[in-house]
Amino acid sequence: MRKLLYLTFSMALVAALTTYAMWAADRPVGHYLSDLRINLAVDQGNPADRGNLLGIQPELFPTDYQSPERLHRKLAAYLQKAQDQGLLNEKTIVVLPEHVGTWLMVSGEKDELYQASTLKEAMNWLAASNPLQFVRALISATGTNRLDDAHLRMKAKGMAKDYQALFGGLAKEFHVTLVAGSIVLPEPSVIDGKLKIGHGALYNSSVVFGRDGLPIGQPQRQMHPIFDEQDTLAANTEHTVNVIDTPAGRLGILIGSDSWYPDNYRKLDEQGAQLVAVPAFVVGHGTWDKPWRGYKGASTPGSVSLKAGELSEGQAWHRLTLIAQPPSSQAIAGMSVFLRGQFWDKGSAGQSFLSSNGQHSADGDTRGARLLNLWL
Repeated sequence: MRKLLYLTFSMALVAALTTYAMWAADRPVGHYLSDLRINLAVDQGNPADRGNLLGIQPELFPTDYQSPERLHRKLAAYLQKAQDQGLLNEKTIVVLPEHVGTWLMVSGEKDELYQASTLKEAMNWLAASNPLQFVRALISATGTNRLDDAHLRMKAKGMAKDYQALFGGLAKEFHVTLVAGSIVLPEPSVIDGKLKIGHGALYNSSVVFGRDGLPIGQPQRQMHPIFDEQDTLAANTEHTVNVIDTPAGRLGILIGSDSWYPDNYRKLDEQGAQLVAVPAFVVGHGTWDKPWRGYKGASTPGSVSLKAGELSEGQAWHRLTLIAQPPSSQAIAGMSVFLRGQFWDKGSAGQSFLSSNGQHSADGDTRGARLLNLWL
C-alpha cells in the first residue's frame, strides 16, 4: 500500500512539474495595437550645417516590450516621422529617455504578465515564468532589496544584447548619433564594440551609438540614483562623467537627477562639453505639478538654495538643470527627455524641455508622443 501511495504521489509530482515546465516555456504572442503617431512639439532655431539635438519623448506601454521587434517598430515610426519633416541629418543627435532600455526585462514573456494590473503582480509572473533564471539571479543579488535586484538581473545578458541590437540598429538605420536613454545592467562595459555585463552591482547606465551602430566610448553610469532606487541600484561613486566626440560637437550625458548637481556641469566644462543630454523619468501621474521632494535621500549641494516643497517638481527640474546658464555651464545647448506612458499601476509625469542661451523651451502637453528639436 505504501509503495502504491509513493508511486501515485511521484507520478502526480512528475505530471505537475511537467505541466508547469510546459506552461513556463510557452510564450504565445497576443494581438498588438499601438499608436505610432508623434507630434513635433518644439522646433527651435534655424537649419544650418551644425546639426541638431532631437529629443524623442515616446509614449510606451508593457505590450510595446513584448518583443524587441515591436519596440523597434514604434521607435522607427517616430524616427521616420522626424526624417519626413527634415529633422534628421548626418550631424543629428537623437536623445531618448531614461529607462527606455530597462523595460526590455519583460520582453518575450507570457500574456499574463502584460495583462497584470500592478507592477508587483507583473514581476511575480516574470519570476514564475522563468524559475531557474530567477533563482540564479536571487542567489547573486546584492543590495538591500534582493527581490527587485533579482528581477532586474535575471535576464541581463539578453537585455544587453537586445539593447545594442535595437538602439544600435536604429542609429545605423537612420544614420544618426543616438543617446539610447538608459538601461539597468550589472557592471556594464563595452568590450571590442559589444555591450557586456559583469557580476557585480546593478547600474543605471546610458550608451551612445554612432551612425555605424557601434557604441561610442563606455557606458555612462548614474552617479546619484534617487532614494526610491538606492536599495537596488548602485551609484557611480567615482563620479566620472564621460564626454564623447560627435559630428555636432562634444557631448556629455547626465542621467536623471545627476543633472541636479552643479559640480557635474563643472566636470563637463573641464572636458569641453558643448552639448548635454539628460535622459530622465518621473514616476506617478501628476507628479510634475506636485511639490518637489528635494534631493530624495542625498545631501543638497552647498551651492543649491532650493528647498523641498517650495516649488513644483517641474519647476525644480527647470531650475536645477543648468545647461547653457553661464557660469554654471559652458555648454551651448542641452535637452532633457522624459519617458511617458503607463507601466501597469505606475504612471509617468515628466515633460521634456530643451535649453539654449539660458532659456528653456518646453512641451506643455501631457499626452501622446512628442518630438523636440533644437537646431544648433
